[in-house]
Amino acid sequence: MSKVFIFTASTGAGHNLAAQSLKESLDEAGYQTEVYDAFKETNITLDRLITKGYQQIVVNVPKLYEQMYNQFNNMNRFQQGIFQALTKVMNPDIVPLINSGKPDLIITTHPFVTNVLGTLKEHHAFDVPVLSIVTDYKIHTLYLKKMIDAYVVGSDYTKQTMVDKGVAEEIIYPYGIPIRQTFLKNNHLERKETANVAGTILLMAGSLGSKQMEKAFSSLLKVKEKIRIIVVCGNNEKIEKDIKNLYAQETDDEKIVEIHGFVNNVSELMDESDAIISKPGGLTTTEAIVKNIPMIIPFYYPGQEEENADYLVDGGMAIKVDKIKDLTSMVDFLFENKYIIKRMSENMSEEAQKRSMSKTIELCRNLIADYTTRKSLTEPQQDSYKIKEIEDH
Repeated sequence: MSKVFIFTASTGAGHNLAAQSLKESLDEAGYQTEVYDAFKETNITLDRLITKGYQQIVVNVPKLYEQMYNQFNNMNRFQQGIFQALTKVMNPDIVPLINSGKPDLIITTHPFVTNVLGTLKEHHAFDVPVLSIVTDYKIHTLYLKKMIDAYVVGSDYTKQTMVDKGVAEEIIYPYGIPIRQTFLKNNHLERKETANVAGTILLMAGSLGSKQMEKAFSSLLKVKEKIRIIVVCGNNEKIEKDIKNLYAQETDDEKIVEIHGFVNNVSELMDESDAIISKPGGLTTTEAIVKNIPMIIPFYYPGQEEENADYLVDGGMAIKVDKIKDLTSMVDFLFENKYIIKRMSENMSEEAQKRSMSKTIELCRNLIADYTTRKSLTEPQQDSYKIKEIEDH
């Protein structure tokens, strides 16, 4: 039985969900699959610095995050030095884990981890093939390392952004960001109308929640039609409490409201909704595309989510609202002109047809077969990896 290691990192839920989705499909295909949180496996302090630091910066100081995102997207010697140091810290734990576990394939669902593994492989720490899953729709430079054997990306658009940056076209596979199988069961074009309401809106903002959700909810309460509003606040208990307090003060008998914290049935909630108002994270975006549920985007984190929003709008799959207060008129307009919602759903359905988890699994099978053949033809000669080699480059 071939063995696959999947490395992820907990900066938001998307990377971990992609890893778990891959594990689910690989296990069903007969592989022995193990998932590791790369930073937790190597250094607790590093894990707290990166994961907690990411959450604090992206939520509380988004402009700073935008600057950092753009700086690392144009790597200079200083940024390269940071990742050399990161590789140095992770090496003593990651390399022994790989060499002792002897996987036949390594998959990474996070750009930081892709960068580190690519650097380690460049310095002959291991020779196992590495497959990088790109979990957003426009490539970031951190993903790009010459020793990565293959990339699975979310769309032809993503593939083109990589080709434009010099990545060989033949190693980029637009098979779609992996999502949980429950999202494959139903789609928006098959749903029936909800009785006694003009429509249903699903309001959510990822696992971390969003400070803008309260404003969005307030705008939805002003919609003139009788609608159902489903709110998912994620792990942010404060936002959940604030929204419940707001609803208690502005109770409207013409609205049917459900307010949730973190839930495990987002797929079912999407099935019940006409449109979703959300941040355009890579996984949420992919789930919405597969479900064919149009997106209204009134908020996003700068950087990759802004780029995801542009991709959706350009493809006729989403509408971006510049001011949250304009949600009221936008939702009224859409429910008065439901043919627009239908057209957006059709665009999503067309895009979803290109996605194929089975092709991703077949790619894994081919990478493993090539590696196994290569191993059988040559004597394994593993160069000892020295951190000094990184420092000298």
